[in-house]
Amino acid sequence: MVAAEPAILQPAADEVNSKRRQILDGARKVFLDLGFDGASMGEIARSAGVSKGTLYVYFADKCRLFEAIVEDELAKGQLAFNFDPGRDLATTLRDCGKTHIAMLCRPGGGSAIRTVMGIAERMPEVGRRYYKLALEQNINRLAAYLAEHVKTGELAIDDCRLAAAQFPLMCQASLFLPWIFQAAPAPTPERIAEVIDSAVRMFLAAYQAK
Repeated sequence: MVAAEPAILQPAADEVNSKRRQILDGARKVFLDLGFDGASMGEIARSAGVSKGTLYVYFADKCRLFEAIVEDELAKGQLAFNFDPGRDLATTLRDCGKTHIAMLCRPGGGSAIRTVMGIAERMPEVGRRYYKLALEQNINRLAAYLAEHVKTGELAIDDCRLAAAQFPLMCQASLFLPWIFQAAPAPTPERIAEVIDSAVRMFLAAYQAK
């Protein structure tokens, strides 16, 4: 009679999620401090408090790990936008603009964007994925929201996707580029509100049905 082999105990789902979160938190700090090229799997393992063997169980390489961090950040950001079609137009645009700038100009936000920009030419799949999840998805969501208000006659827009791409750039005016290039400190809440109020007025002046 052949003895049965002992069952291999699999870690519980909450343990797996906890360990993955631990690794992502440690890796995020290393990437922001050292950049993508400067970060090593060994340094990430030390920062996360795990062995390199454990690190490779969860992530095959540094690229996959960085993509996971980007996706994690973007998933949090998606929840912050509220494009309920029933919401007031000006209020939704104002909140959208503030959320957009808060995501771009938060501590670490600029560093993540700079990191993606720095490796996109060598690793275009990372750049494409970031664009799709961070930018294109929110443009599409805003475009769908605008299209609903075109149907009600409140807006007159021929190309809702173009309008949805224009609005975030209007909100960034004088805020994002000086900050990301470290030519100016992070904008104050008062300055953000001032710029976004101007962007909303300009957007509605162009697209609100007469």
